[in-house]
Amino acid sequence: MKKALLINGSPNEHGCTDAALQELAASLTANGVEAEILWLGKKPMPDCIACGHCQEAGACVFPDLVNAVSARMDEFGALVVGSPVYYGGPSGRLCSFLDRLFFSSSAEKFRGKLAASVVSCRRGGATASFERLNQFFLMNNMHAVGSQYWNQVHGFTAEDVRRDAEGLQTMRTLGQNMAYLLKAQEAAEAAGLPKPVYEPPVFTNFMD
Repeated sequence: MKKALLINGSPNEHGCTDAALQELAASLTANGVEAEILWLGKKPMPDCIACGHCQEAGACVFPDLVNAVSARMDEFGALVVGSPVYYGGPSGRLCSFLDRLFFSSSAEKFRGKLAASVVSCRRGGATASFERLNQFFLMNNMHAVGSQYWNQVHGFTAEDVRRDAEGLQTMRTLGQNMAYLLKAQEAAEAAGLPKPVYEPPVFTNFMD
């Protein structure tokens, strides 16, 4: 079975976002799915500069984690992105990473995979951040996985998050749902159920 990749977009490796992702990873593991957590680190994360290099070379012009993750996407059946909430939105470094990852990679790398976003905040802005991150999945033929509540935890520190009983339960339920759907996809493939065959993309310019 393919693994789940959990990306921590917080500048703090072991902060609130990590506490949520660790709970999710434990749930996935308990349900038979290997989970890998990748921290994006503290180094500056370049934005997409619209240079077009990736359209010719098949890889981003910046040789960093974007290309490394893109090259490994075949290993994973599920992608989870986690972020703290800053001013009502996800972290800039995570958005820059995802902008470049999705734009520079072929659409086939993500098509049909499961996806979820996880957000952490002290008090407010969680649902706005959650919706922003889900947009990456919903326009790339990915299957967004939900839980018993929005995928969010609350707290000012990792210790606070570990006391957020509802938030942690939401992470565990998300892990159960994701593991079940990964197994369902595997069973469907073994049974010979064909995957969707899509029409060539049509781009409409509203100025036409």
